Amino acid sequence: MKMTGAKIVIESLHKEGTEVVFGYPGGAIMNVYDEIYKQNHFQHILTRHEQAAIHAADGYARATGKVGVAIVTSGPGFTNAVTGLATAYMDSIPMVVISGQVPTQIIGTDGFQEIDAVGISRPCTKHNYLVKDVKDLPRVFKEAFHIASTGRPGPVHIDIPKDATINEADFVYPKEVYLPTYKPTTKGNKKQLKKALDALKKSKKPLIYIGGGAVLSNCAHEIRELAKRCNIPAVETLMARGVMGHDNPLLFGMLGMHGEYAANMAAYETDLLISLGARFDDRVTGRLDEFAKGAQVIHIDIDPASIDKLVKPDFPIVGDLKNVLESMLEALKEIELIDYTSWVKELTEYQQKEPLRYNESEDGAIKPQWVIEEVGHILGNRAVVSTDVGQHQMWAAQFYPFSYPRQFITSGGLGTMGFGLPAAMGVARGMKDKVSVNFTGDGSILMNIQELLTCTEYELPVINIVLNNNYLGMVRQWQTLFYENRLSETDLSIQPDFTKLVEAFGGRGYKVHTKEDFKIALKDAVESKKVCMIEVIVDRLENVLPMVPNGHALNEMTLLGDE
Repeated sequence: MKMTGAKIVIESLHKEGTEVVFGYPGGAIMNVYDEIYKQNHFQHILTRHEQAAIHAADGYARATGKVGVAIVTSGPGFTNAVTGLATAYMDSIPMVVISGQVPTQIIGTDGFQEIDAVGISRPCTKHNYLVKDVKDLPRVFKEAFHIASTGRPGPVHIDIPKDATINEADFVYPKEVYLPTYKPTTKGNKKQLKKALDALKKSKKPLIYIGGGAVLSNCAHEIRELAKRCNIPAVETLMARGVMGHDNPLLFGMLGMHGEYAANMAAYETDLLISLGARFDDRVTGRLDEFAKGAQVIHIDIDPASIDKLVKPDFPIVGDLKNVLESMLEALKEIELIDYTSWVKELTEYQQKEPLRYNESEDGAIKPQWVIEEVGHILGNRAVVSTDVGQHQMWAAQFYPFSYPRQFITSGGLGTMGFGLPAAMGVARGMKDKVSVNFTGDGSILMNIQELLTCTEYELPVINIVLNNNYLGMVRQWQTLFYENRLSETDLSIQPDFTKLVEAFGGRGYKVHTKEDFKIALKDAVESKKVCMIEVIVDRLENVLPMVPNGHALNEMTLLGDE
């Protein structure tokens, strides 16, 4: 059956089971939007900015595990989308992003709204395509969804010239993908696995180091089983929060720059580091030559490029984490391990000596950590938590009681301010049985504030909790600690009335100064089923602690009271 390229785009998305698309129309993609108008296969959500469309598809993908889809136009439409692509790429999020392009005969002439989209997207996508021939569209879409969701996931970009959306071709959607140069390894090497388990038998202080790949591989059950069966303590990175579950006695918290004391000391003192889907990010390791320097390293990852990139492992294993762990658990039935009770006890004592905590304000001001704890107490596993980037992001990672993977949606690798609200929209659309909560700051929230209107139009009841300290808080913290308190361009004392602002966009606003007012506001916001903004006036000078200063090892933490 012959179809226009625009119709083929729609039918290809339908074949891939797409249920929602986020986007923003324009001239070069107009034919596709005309077909969107005619179709009833999926919902289209019109965001108010292209960057927000990509972040929304990203949040949807992180929360559901499905491939997120977004559509933008050429030129500025695409360049606005690049931050979203880079955000997804850094965190390995499966997405397909479609952009319009000027007609093929105009490419290279500096035509109106022409930009080299594939050239720009190449460094921040897993793969990209410029589709000049309408006949290639079904194959390209089949490949794009496959590449985005297999191996190490990531965003795939499809750039389509306008004439390719007008021209016609027979629509036959491929049943299989044929990519001879793309065959991710999913099964771990058995010999390497045996060597790794032999090292575990000899270890006295093993530590499970869990990265974001554990979330992407959907193997929380296997990791919990590994820890429980062997009585091995575990730590999580920012991207792995929720994998072990907050109440697991073998979890010693998040490690890294703002990690817990026990977690960082565990990484410093371990003699066998079992890295599961982690990439040894600089915010996790601190000074790299001191990171787990007395330990042998088992590194399991589906991406061979991530292995030996920063830390040379003694036992590298390439494969899908879930598959490798299933093999490991089966092999462990035949192995007798050392009793690690004394090691667990040692870390428990560290935890008791220096627990994650904060001091109440002498003047009665609300502490931001309290707000996050209180939301966790009230909503717990009913909420999926998104964040923007800054102090509030770290406090959320530290103090929210995450119970399961995909409960924490945050920009880890790129650290994108403005991510939280549109990502929380994607969560609200994809996880309708959960409460979508966005912890944000008075700096971050303004970067995509226009999306409050999208929430109103599409009935996406995102609850935005603005921890307002009238500062770019994390930058201010660094300026205070390392720049002799020279607060250069971080004071945000001039601000809008956030309550009136959200009301102007059709939502509900609350401004609270007391704990009791906050509890009332949160209850009302949850019950309202509308987009809401709860502005909480918090202690202005609160710092995120513990903190490992730049260039220091994980055991060289600044703790509460050390400032």
